[in-house]
Amino acid sequence: MSIVAEKHASVFRSLKYFNARLFFAGLLLSNIGSWLQLTASSLLIYRLTGNAADLGYNVAFQFLPMLVMGTWCGALADRHNRRRIALISQAALAVQALLLGTLDLSGVINVPMVYALSLILGIIGAFDNPARRGLVTELVPQVDLPNAMSLNTAVMTGSRIFGAAIATALVGPLGTGWLFILNGVSYAAMIYGLTGLRKTEMYPAIMRPAGGSPVREVFKYVAGNRRLLTMFLVYVAVSTFSFNFGVALPKLADLSWGDDRAFGWVMSVIGIGNLTGALLTARLKMVSLRWFVGNIALLGLASIGMAFSSNVWLAFLWSIPLGVGGAAMIASGNAISQQESPPDMRGRLLALTAVAFLGSTPIGGPITGLIADSISPEWSLAYGGVVALVCAAVAAIAWR
Repeated sequence: MSIVAEKHASVFRSLKYFNARLFFAGLLLSNIGSWLQLTASSLLIYRLTGNAADLGYNVAFQFLPMLVMGTWCGALADRHNRRRIALISQAALAVQALLLGTLDLSGVINVPMVYALSLILGIIGAFDNPARRGLVTELVPQVDLPNAMSLNTAVMTGSRIFGAAIATALVGPLGTGWLFILNGVSYAAMIYGLTGLRKTEMYPAIMRPAGGSPVREVFKYVAGNRRLLTMFLVYVAVSTFSFNFGVALPKLADLSWGDDRAFGWVMSVIGIGNLTGALLTARLKMVSLRWFVGNIALLGLASIGMAFSSNVWLAFLWSIPLGVGGAAMIASGNAISQQESPPDMRGRLLALTAVAFLGSTPIGGPITGLIADSISPEWSLAYGGVVALVCAAVAAIAWR
């Protein structure tokens, strides 16, 4: 077998397992609904206030629980039944979406209500994220785990293609309220996928024994692994400042590209790049640090290019490499964390990557919004690209 053949394998090899097919099908439909809500909520707040900073505050409320509770919730997922936790949290997420839609359709919605419901969304998500992502590790054997994690990223980010496009097309005739309702209904697909998993075909996780200091243990493990430590430090910095598209793009679309709805179309094209980047990563049997760093650099260059695009067509061109770099970085981080971890710590390390990626948003989101309002919409996106390029250079030097 050639070196290339050993390094690469079927992009969709995890789908030969029934449980993986069922889980990812439900996840795809559910996440299309989630992108409906994410796109609609950004448009709703921007149209209510016209300020990018308010978008930043909203994502801060949404992801603050992940920063505060994420690692603890990961320890919980390592100790208890992940499918049961995911079922409960998915049902709770559906209720949140239906409540938001009802308040919007009734005409009483305002910014404080959106903030409050975003906080509730974040609390539920802090429990759901490590349990649902940890469950992926039980769908396939160890040899196919990097592929399954990359396909999970492909579904999570690639569903943006359809979700953002549908939201942009329907927000005019239906309004944002019905988009929230559609998201609530879409959780039925994920709940069906979870209930239909065949227990006899699962690859059960090794449960962490009771007692000890699970959160302290995972930090100690990362600190003692130079590859993981460097990856997480870079992951935190890039995630904090370079992924705030939902904050930067609505105002950039409105002022530079002529229509705030261009935000949704650009997000949809980014989704095409996301799907490509995640699937390219899924081809790798082992994900290297070089792949991780190279895609951070691609993300940085594309962010700067999009920021200074004079029209939406140029923005579309930059959206593809931006999406490729962003999704490949996320998929690489997830895969490397699993490659480097023992089975009983995978849930906690997945939670830690979620804390690094999502939990940093309460810091980066408001900063990005303030830059958009006080300096320029262009620099609210471009500064994140500069940060990504610097991080890629630092990581390349550190791993030499």
